[in-house]
Amino acid sequence: MTIMNTKPGVWKSGKGKGRRTPKGRQYEDGALADVRRLLGDGPVRRDMLIEYLHLIQDAYGHLSAAHLRALAEVMRLSQAEIYEVATFYAHFDVVKEGETPPPDLTIRVCDSLSCELAGAQQVRTALESGLDPANVRVLRAPCMGRCDTAPVLEIGHNHIDHATPEKVLAAIKADDTHAHLPDYETFETYRESGGYAALAELRNGSATPDEVQDRLLASGLRGLGGAGFPSGRKWSFVRAESGPRYLAVNGDEGEPGTFKDRYYLERTPHLFLEGMLIAAWAVEAETCFIYMRDEYPAVLEILRREIAALEAAGLVPAGYIDLRRGAGAYICGEESAMIESIEGKRGMPRHRPPYVAQVGIFDRPTLVHNIETLYWVARVCREGPEVLNGTERNGRKGLRSYSVSGRVRNPGVHLLPAGSTIADIIDACGGMLEGHVFKAYQPGGPSAGLLPAHMDDIPMDFDTLQPHGSFIGSAAIVILSDQDRARDAALNMLKFFEDESCGQCTPCRVGCEKAVKLMQADSWDQPLLEELCKVMVDASICGLGQAAPNPILLTMKHFADEV
Repeated sequence: MTIMNTKPGVWKSGKGKGRRTPKGRQYEDGALADVRRLLGDGPVRRDMLIEYLHLIQDAYGHLSAAHLRALAEVMRLSQAEIYEVATFYAHFDVVKEGETPPPDLTIRVCDSLSCELAGAQQVRTALESGLDPANVRVLRAPCMGRCDTAPVLEIGHNHIDHATPEKVLAAIKADDTHAHLPDYETFETYRESGGYAALAELRNGSATPDEVQDRLLASGLRGLGGAGFPSGRKWSFVRAESGPRYLAVNGDEGEPGTFKDRYYLERTPHLFLEGMLIAAWAVEAETCFIYMRDEYPAVLEILRREIAALEAAGLVPAGYIDLRRGAGAYICGEESAMIESIEGKRGMPRHRPPYVAQVGIFDRPTLVHNIETLYWVARVCREGPEVLNGTERNGRKGLRSYSVSGRVRNPGVHLLPAGSTIADIIDACGGMLEGHVFKAYQPGGPSAGLLPAHMDDIPMDFDTLQPHGSFIGSAAIVILSDQDRARDAALNMLKFFEDESCGQCTPCRVGCEKAVKLMQADSWDQPLLEELCKVMVDASICGLGQAAPNPILLTMKHFADEV
């Protein structure tokens, strides 16, 4: 610890007694040595705070007060600054003095809509009653991006699909708590099939960034993280700003019902990586930051390995691709909140303008793209714009990766024409489950609300659902049947928003909480809910609070008999 009064003089504490140390919590020599060992010999960077917290959490299973104090000492930050970041993210367990650390093993049971429909609550109840809480901690958790295999839980870092208590007990007995890597296309295999040839040609001058941008615009590619902004047009905005410039990849696929990005990364990660490097070439990005959600441990390991392969092959210099690990915060899917998190801060959305294309990471122009968007950037550059605009259905051009779950026979990612209707999508999934009749659907995650089954002829694409008070978003589709209640589904969605609101603005923070309480009543106070929704839409800072009312409004409109 720091000793202050080593020099002659009079030291007073305010009570006339000599003070030997600074005010406040003192660091412990042992904890300081632990933190320095984990951080290594490299330079300590402010923007790496969340990565440092992960190192401590992974090593000790929690963040003790002593280690947080030591980290503050090493980083020369206030303890309050460390604490506010650590407590913002759900995957960090902060343990104060005198508190008991969590047990060595944690089981997180997903409680998103698809998992709830599949019986996740019953699984969690069985585990809570059947396991010793001193040895195993059972928690409810938001969507894990595995809705097609619901119910899902994570034991340590091992995801168990179609989870049952029996599977959990078997995993505990076998100490099977680590992520399982799927078979995927490695760097060598991808390159043998022509991978990175398009990138090499562009780097050698085969086309200009403007020409590639025109190719993307001709293909019709739009941002597939939910906003739907024309992808190529972003490039010119960022290039118009003076350097240095950065590229940030939004891999925080946290919208319940969405798992398309994980699907592609666990199979063809280099299509995404080549698309990312092409976009980075176009805007002359100095660094590519990949922000990947912590719920995808297998994907994180795949990316670590394949980025190392790119560096070994000389396609990128060491450190050019900076892989960052999220820590359990849905709000970080909002691009400015993601940038705050990359900078080692709480993931709170920024007020705009300025936009991130002008003032992004470290206040520099930043190009932000979604995982699947960059997957298609690579394919368009390899195969031409017709790979997308060559497909047309119901007057809509292009292809969409629909993440489909719920009451269908074959849930999963289905690549279909962008003009497909919900009826087409259910057919692609092999129809409804035996004994279930189609009742309602969530077209684009909880933010899109619920639409009734009779609205089954709307093309599931950008701009087609807005007239009906909804939107396609990330194409996270959950199918409900006659055995489900729309009001229960809407309540599940609002509980998610209540948990995941960052708390920055009152309309969202308080509005989601009040909405949940009102929705738990036997009969909804519809005028009061409508008034609350209007305030949330008008006054919330970001899209979470602005879109959270959609499940309420659409349920009252289309399922009035239930509320």
